Amino acid sequence: MNRLRVVLWGLVAVTFLAAGAMAAWRVWQGQAGEAVPTAQQTAESLIKTDFDLLDHAGQRRSAADFRGQWMLVFFGYTFCPDVCPTTLAELATVARKLGDSAKRVQVLFVTVDPERDTPDILAGYVTAFNSDFIGLTGSREQIAAVAREFKIVYQKVEGSSPGIYSVDHSAGTFIFDTQGQLRLYVRHGQDSEAIVGDINRLLSEA
Repeated sequence: MNRLRVVLWGLVAVTFLAAGAMAAWRVWQGQAGEAVPTAQQTAESLIKTDFDLLDHAGQRRSAADFRGQWMLVFFGYTFCPDVCPTTLAELATVARKLGDSAKRVQVLFVTVDPERDTPDILAGYVTAFNSDFIGLTGSREQIAAVAREFKIVYQKVEGSSPGIYSVDHSAGTFIFDTQGQLRLYVRHGQDSEAIVGDINRLLSEA
């Protein structure tokens, strides 16, 4: 089977199985497989890359700013204890292994915790992994709207003390081509060599 972890199957499944948020989450977490050409149109209509957020430098950003580049989009938060730092570290390794081809790829980290993840906090966090990575934040309403477009599920989980909480969220990286079309969905835990191979194949096709 082709190693490309395209979730066009998963995206189609969301259409039919989205009876509730947790059902959609299970689809995102569990589905991966070969691309099916007939699913392409359905998948593209499900995921829209449009957004209007602030980057970690305080500049307003939209998806149009990154046209002409391949976008790797991951949703998480800076207080995340495991999935987020390991994913960003993996993506930093991917960027290093891509060499000059990394100039054609932009990693975007979208926070699901806008209350704590200010531009300043994001700046110190994402650039610690790679100086070219960009963190994106916004109001709670803006983040919720973007998450809906990407079919991302997230939920605040209160801790033992007031103001202490974690955020459960979907884990995986969306890869969009230079025209903003979804090409791959990489599940959390995939090794950098496989991801680099997939991206290089896509770049060569382009």
